[in-house]
Amino acid sequence: MDFSQDQTQETVAEIVVGLLAREHTDPADTSGFSPELWQALAKADLLSLAVPERLGGDGFGLAEVATMLTEIGRGAAPVPALATLGFGVLPVLALGTPEQQDSLLGEIAAGRVLTAALAERGAAFPAQPSTTAVADGDGVVVTGHKIAVPFADIAFRILVPTDAGVVLVAPDAPGVTLTRSPSSSGGPEFSLRLDGVRVPAADVLTGGVDGVATLYRIALASIGAYADGLLAGATGLAAGHLATREQFGKPLATFQAVAQQIADVYVTSRTLHVSALAAVWRVTEGLDADDDLEVMAYWIAAEVPAAMRTLHHLHGGLGVDVTYPMHRYFSIAKDLARLVGGASYRLDLVGARCSSI
Repeated sequence: MDFSQDQTQETVAEIVVGLLAREHTDPADTSGFSPELWQALAKADLLSLAVPERLGGDGFGLAEVATMLTEIGRGAAPVPALATLGFGVLPVLALGTPEQQDSLLGEIAAGRVLTAALAERGAAFPAQPSTTAVADGDGVVVTGHKIAVPFADIAFRILVPTDAGVVLVAPDAPGVTLTRSPSSSGGPEFSLRLDGVRVPAADVLTGGVDGVATLYRIALASIGAYADGLLAGATGLAAGHLATREQFGKPLATFQAVAQQIADVYVTSRTLHVSALAAVWRVTEGLDADDDLEVMAYWIAAEVPAAMRTLHHLHGGLGVDVTYPMHRYFSIAKDLARLVGGASYRLDLVGARCSSI
């Protein structure tokens, strides 16, 4: 297998890096969302990478979107790219009918936001969601409670896994209650309560219960790509600081203890990179990716926050300043670790998979 980027992926990465370099965001802004940067991505036609050509997009897939998400993570950009592309566009392409794709994806290029409700109380990415979808005439009635739904308040539709498959729910539909919940990064995140929400047949995605697993695989692969860039960006930020900040007349990077710590973080970053690439590749190729995704998710939950703590320590007091970029990197990392369920939860899943071999 060859994990090197092709020309298209290299071009996507260059465009994203250039745009983020031009569009500066306020490091002290803790809202977690920059509408101006989101519109800049839309104007650069980056949001339509995976949108079908018949709808004016480029028709690319997970590999190209993952490249974009990695660079957005590297810049810790406060935009709903992960939610819209990784949790919305790509799953809709995998599970939606042509008519559903036309309805949902036609306005993505203009900045339309999508998201998904991937967690329930006590369980992230539950294989058997407690949220129910009961047949009712030509539709279903959905009842349940989801947590940690990013950008739910501005989303056009929310992809909701149920015991019968994935359904599309409008955030303002009758019976839907959104409650803002705190996040480390300050990004908009909500608890989603569904009390007898009627969903028409046109908003029920194909695939049934297997569609839920498909949504999870694509979402986890996308999280991995984003987390890969996030840790690489934070590591680069710390390396630059250590190379230029002096103590006792020498750069901090020349001290052995400091060099050992940044080296450990670099190893963690490169390991996550390989894990994320392998997971994306297997999902893209339609191969069994569950083992790779479980290991990658554990790494995100356990090792990425630990690496971020080390990077904070290497920055000294500067690292905890909310106006300094390191604060945003670490905060987003904590939100991602919580989104995938935390280290103990993910370790249990990896252990269960190993014991079943």
